[in-house]
This record gives sequence, C-alpha cells and structure tokens, in this order.
Amino acid sequence: MLLKFDSTDLNFCTLQVSACEESPSVVSELLDFLNESWTQFHATAEAKRQLLAAGFHLLDENDEWEIKPGGRYFFTRNMSCLVAFAVGEKYSLGSGFHVIAAHTDSPCLKLKPVSALSKAGYDMVNVQTYGGGLWHTWFDRDLSVAGRAILRADDGSFVHKLVKVKRPILRVPTLAIHLDRTVNTDGFKPNLETHLLPLLATKPEDETPLKHEGKCSFPSPKNVHHPVLLQILSEEMGCTVDQIMEIELNLCDTQPSCLGGAHNEFIYSGRLDNLASSFCALRALIDSCNSLESLLNEPSIRMVALFDNEEVGSGSVQGAGAPTMFQGMRRIIDCLGHDYVGEGTFERAVRQSFLVSADMAHGVHPNFTEKHEDQHRPLLQKGMVIKHNANQRYATNALTAFLFKQVARAHNLPTQEFVVRNDMGCGSTIGPILATGVGMRTVDCGIPQLSMHSVREICGKEDVDIAYKIFVAFYRTFSTLDKKLNVDGR
Repeated sequence: MLLKFDSTDLNFCTLQVSACEESPSVVSELLDFLNESWTQFHATAEAKRQLLAAGFHLLDENDEWEIKPGGRYFFTRNMSCLVAFAVGEKYSLGSGFHVIAAHTDSPCLKLKPVSALSKAGYDMVNVQTYGGGLWHTWFDRDLSVAGRAILRADDGSFVHKLVKVKRPILRVPTLAIHLDRTVNTDGFKPNLETHLLPLLATKPEDETPLKHEGKCSFPSPKNVHHPVLLQILSEEMGCTVDQIMEIELNLCDTQPSCLGGAHNEFIYSGRLDNLASSFCALRALIDSCNSLESLLNEPSIRMVALFDNEEVGSGSVQGAGAPTMFQGMRRIIDCLGHDYVGEGTFERAVRQSFLVSADMAHGVHPNFTEKHEDQHRPLLQKGMVIKHNANQRYATNALTAFLFKQVARAHNLPTQEFVVRNDMGCGSTIGPILATGVGMRTVDCGIPQLSMHSVREICGKEDVDIAYKIFVAFYRTFSTLDKKLNVDGR
C-alpha cells in the first residue's frame, strides 16, 4: 500500500472551497421537501420534480438508453426508488462512479389490506407497523393518510396517482391515567395489535357491518375499507369511489416540519431519518452540475441513489438489496461504450468507484449520556458523523474514512466519529448491503439527530448545511483527491 498525501495537497481544490463555503443555507428548502414528502412515494415524486426542473432527462428502464458525456439523467423504480447521475465530459471507459446513497422510507404505520374495523361505536382503521418505530410516540397525535392509489380511467386503462389528505382524520388515543394507575411507574407498554388502532369516526347507527369472508371472489376497496375513508380519498384525487381499484397508504403526522429551539437552531420533523440525507444528496448532485462548465473537466460519473425499504432490511425490488443501482451502472457503461466494452470494463469502473452511504446518526442524548461510548459522542451542530463498526454493521474502513475526511478537511468542514458501545447492539444501514453487492469502496456517515424513529425527530440546522456542503465537495473534487491515494496498485 502506498500513501502519498501531505498538507500541501489540501490546495488541490481551492476554487471549489470558496464556492462551497459561500453556498447559501439549504435548510428552508429541506423543510419544504419534508413537508411535501409524507411518504416514500411523495419523496421520490418531489425528487423527480426537482431533477426535471434542473434539466435532468427522465429515462425509462423498459426502453433503450442513449447516454452521452456531459448529460444528466435519472430513472425511478416503483416511484419509491430513484437513481440520478451526471456524466463527466472527460469520461473514459473504466472510470468510476461517485455515489451518494440514502433511503426514502421511515418507520410508520400502514393500512392493512383489510382496514375497515368497528369497535364500541367507532369506525377504526386496521394498521400494521412498518420498521422499528417508537410506537408510543404515535399516540395522541393528529394523524392522516398519504400514499398512492391505482385508478381506473374512463378508457379502461389504469393510472398510478399519489394522494395526501392534509387534514387530521385519525388519532390513536391513550388510556386515561385513572384507568391505568401504574403507567408512570411500570411504563407504557401498548399491545401493538390491539392498542394501536386509530379512530376514524363515530360509527353511524345505520351503517351495515362490513363482512369480508365469502362476500366476493374479487374484493374491491369498497368491501375492505371504510366508505367514509374512500370518499375522502376520492375527493382528494378528484375521482369517484368506483374508480379506486387499489390503495397503499401510510399514516402520517400532520404537524408541519419547522425550526425550533431558542435560536431556531433545531429542525423538528418526522422522517428526518432519512429524508434529510436524501435531500442533501439530491440537492448536492443538482448543484454540483448546474452548468455545462461544472462537468467540463470531470472524468467520472456523479450519482445519487435513493432506495426504499431500508427500515425493514432492504430486501425488495425497490430496496438496496436489489441490483437496481448496479444494473443502471452497467447500462450506462454499455451506452457510453458505443457497442464496444473492453475486458473487465464494468469491474474496473467499480474498483475506481466510491460510495457515500448517508443515513442519520445517533447524537448523544443529554439525559442518557451513558448510552454512548465515552470517546465517541457525536454532538448536534458539530458536523457529519462517520460510523465505524468492527463487525461490519457499517462499511467504513480506515481508507474510506480517510478519503471522506480529507474532502471535508479541504473545505474546512467538521466531521465526528461514532462507535457503539461493546455492550450494546449496533444498527446497520444500506452501506454494507451495497458494498457487498458489487465490491465498492464505501463509507457510512450521517447527520446526528435525537429521537430517531419517533413520530417527531430533531436534528441541528447547521449539520444539514454541513452535510450538503460536504456532498457538493465530494462530487466536485473526489476525482482529483482519489488519484493521490494508491492502494492495491491503484
């Protein structure tokens, strides 16, 4: 292994440092993104809108692609997974991909296929838990629904449409203290099957109970969901109830994302894990190639990949466990090769590639400082957190951490380190999955936050801008930086 790097090399990106440090705050745009992106489908749709507005070309995975150096492109899968990329003007076959990957999903409650339920004079909604949420935080919140529907058009075709009901229509009430006297001493331990059912409405006296068994060989939404809920959805989408063929809905907190704290230094929001990372990555890609000149001297391909289903293990066609990104990379290389791809072109490109796996990190909790290892306590407002785990729950190693920190140091941007205590379990993310899938150098990092997996989370405003600036710097300067590190004969 040969390492050739000294402090003078920090001058390699002087122009980019100035541009990065002078960039305006992206916090207000993040708040807009969060308030728009109630579900993974809405997050992907909003990312699609921003990419189209920035001049990226939408590709269809079912069509043949035409990719050219200097071009900017993207495609979606399931409208909950997205891959976008920009090809450097100086790209040559075998050059690498510089990728930032994140995920669009968050822990939430989802409607069951048969959601209509009535108990004790109430119409209620049957839900299932998605991911490892802090489910007690969903009680006594003003909730609604959002997601997607399949509609039947007048010509007999079917239309995929997103829906969001912005007003609160659901609530999971807690039991009064008078009926649960020991809750404050023994803890709140709800049964997730029986106690987490939201109230939708008072049950009309003349409402006929829904019966599902044996009623119809081909059940429609009218048979399995409350009529009042379907009516609300149809009004929101501008269609009739009869046109609704299928729905996939998340429960969502209606309280808007906002700034908080005495100095407005915090962001209060649901779904920070991991929409904050998704937004910063997306915005960094768009801003790093927002002019023809920005790709003029770039020999590599800049890419962002946003996946669904990370919170449940990534094992889906739209998750990081699927070959979506790698299939896209191979197709890009095939297109740029103009029908000629030499021996090992894809493999050589992978070896020159680098992945930043961006997922939110655990900031130290002031009331539970003992939960963190003494020397690894990330603080809010102190920069990006690099995640390490000797048992490979994170994909970071010394070399990938070094390169990522070198990008940050060159731009005077702070980073922190995180290692979980030896007597505690360690979470994971998409980094090890993607690194294993194709053998790409990977660093796991994230914005520090509190209340992770709560219905309402918190992170630092400054950390969002730091993450965005590091991501922009990564796209603009990594090709130059990577040439200065020689490992395995690279």
